[in-house]
Amino acid sequence: MTLPPAPPGQIILLNGASSAGKSTLCRALQSALPEPFLYFALDLLLFSGVVPRRPEPAGAFAWAEQRPRLFAGYHRCLAAMAGVGNNLVADYVLEEQASLDDLKRVLSPYDVFFVGVHCPLPELERRERARGDRRIGDARSDFARVHTFGGYDLEVDSTLAPEVNAAQIVTAWQTRTRPGIFESAGPHPEASEDQASW
Repeated sequence: MTLPPAPPGQIILLNGASSAGKSTLCRALQSALPEPFLYFALDLLLFSGVVPRRPEPAGAFAWAEQRPRLFAGYHRCLAAMAGVGNNLVADYVLEEQASLDDLKRVLSPYDVFFVGVHCPLPELERRERARGDRRIGDARSDFARVHTFGGYDLEVDSTLAPEVNAAQIVTAWQTRTRPGIFESAGPHPEASEDQASW
């Protein structure tokens, strides 16, 4: 299959705790962005029957064994999609520095705008209970670590309406004048004092 030449796709990547409203915000971004962006999230793999539902503490179906390969594969799927000219909005839950390091390494050829999606813990836990399709306690666990691995190109408060945050992200993305976090020098930029206060 021969494709006509196209510039690499751009990626808007949201990071935040489970139940922070990232998927809803991605959909709002798709409506607000002036050109087509595909929604390509890890949840599309995790909750669509791709992962076999045979959890075992050890052995062939042990999640601890499968998880790193699934996440590494997803990172490379993002690169493959962008590499043939697809613009992407994606959401993620960072759980360890190694995941961020791999994302930066794999996506280094591409324009990535990295957004931190913040939500107060009481609201996270309320949403987690209300949605009914997530393990209770994941939001609290994510809240404690998801924003501890470095800086962002932009941070938003998901207690605001998705349309408000989407407009803010689009404006910041279109008017940025400096390299993004994924392009910045230095291996692991430290979290700012403002981030630590969320």
